[in-house]
Amino acid sequence: MPTATAAAYAEVCRRIESAAARGGRNASDITLIAVSKTFEAPSILPVLEAGHTDFGENRVQEAKAKWPALRARFPQVRLHLIGPLQTNKVADAVRLFDCIHTLDRPSLAQSLAREFGKQGKQPQLFVQVNTGDESQKSGVSIADADGFIALCRVTHGLKPVGLMCIPPIDEAPERHFALLADIARRNGLTQLSMGMSGDFEAAIACGATHVRVGSSIFGAR
Repeated sequence: MPTATAAAYAEVCRRIESAAARGGRNASDITLIAVSKTFEAPSILPVLEAGHTDFGENRVQEAKAKWPALRARFPQVRLHLIGPLQTNKVADAVRLFDCIHTLDRPSLAQSLAREFGKQGKQPQLFVQVNTGDESQKSGVSIADADGFIALCRVTHGLKPVGLMCIPPIDEAPERHFALLADIARRNGLTQLSMGMSGDFEAAIACGATHVRVGSSIFGAR
């Protein structure tokens, strides 16, 4: 399994490089977030040992349980929270994560601003946009995105660096990636967290700066 994981990781890196080249971009401008949620240390180690630094987790408690020991061995690791964040987990999230991709409501913005002040630490923030207006998904609506970004900046003093989305599974993702890129442009945001195992090459073609790839590296969950 470790050999298979290392090979799968190398293949994803190759595909990112090819997709970047097709779009006239540098692969070094695209951050691969290896989504390690539900996988334990033995599965993650081959990717860490290959020198990879950016990993994604969905749940604060799971990351809190498994990453401190791994980080002691691999201190260069950057952790990305890519799942919904409850306000009662904000303190742990700020302490543990380097990037939070799921800022999506005023109460969370307020809690994050307060915790940044307490800890003197500010993980990078991405605003999650629900580009498909799906009721079962988190994220601010397209209509509310500009106002929410302004609220984060003006009211709470936050400095989001970009946007994140998860397109509907039954629609072509390119339209959603283009929508996200348009919102980012008009709000002066440069980072786009979009694209997963099934569509990261399309996301790169649409300007993704961060792609979140799990199953193509670690296998089915």
